Amino acid sequence: MKVEELMDKAVKFHGHSCPGLAIGVLVSKYILDNGNDFSIDEELVAVVENDNCSVDAIQALLGTTFGKGNLTHNDFGKNNFSFFNRTSNKAVKLSIKARSFGDKEMSREERLEIILNSNPEDIFEIKEIEYKPPNKAEIHQSLACDNCGEPTMSTRLKDFEGKKLCLPCHEKLNK
Repeated sequence: MKVEELMDKAVKFHGHSCPGLAIGVLVSKYILDNGNDFSIDEELVAVVENDNCSVDAIQALLGTTFGKGNLTHNDFGKNNFSFFNRTSNKAVKLSIKARSFGDKEMSREERLEIILNSNPEDIFEIKEIEYKPPNKAEIHQSLACDNCGEPTMSTRLKDFEGKKLCLPCHEKLNK
């Protein structure tokens, strides 16, 4: 798929066009061009180190989503993207290079064009990494919090004075 088609698909999901989304499009294009397909289930896993616009492109174009459990967010504030293919047992990491995408005086549209017209190798350091994907998504029983009554994944309940509490109630009562 051409980068313009990928960008159009990402914009439909994200809502607008921006340089951050273009970074995610370029990452996704590289992944699709190098032996990976849209992930129907959990065949492809993405581990992202930011929560910016780029992640929306990755979700829309690669099928890696929080809901399916094949998207993990590590809040490091870095434009680093690791992918694990459970079919081929291969993994790759794309890390944005320490450089700007044009002059600070450039418009958003000019930066966007620079990114979309670049080769991924120009924008990212790309390297194979050890194949150690996150665990597959697990389904756990929901139990009512003894304080607020809201159903909560059993693995997220905390013990407090003989009660099973959801994290917000535990935090509030444990002050």
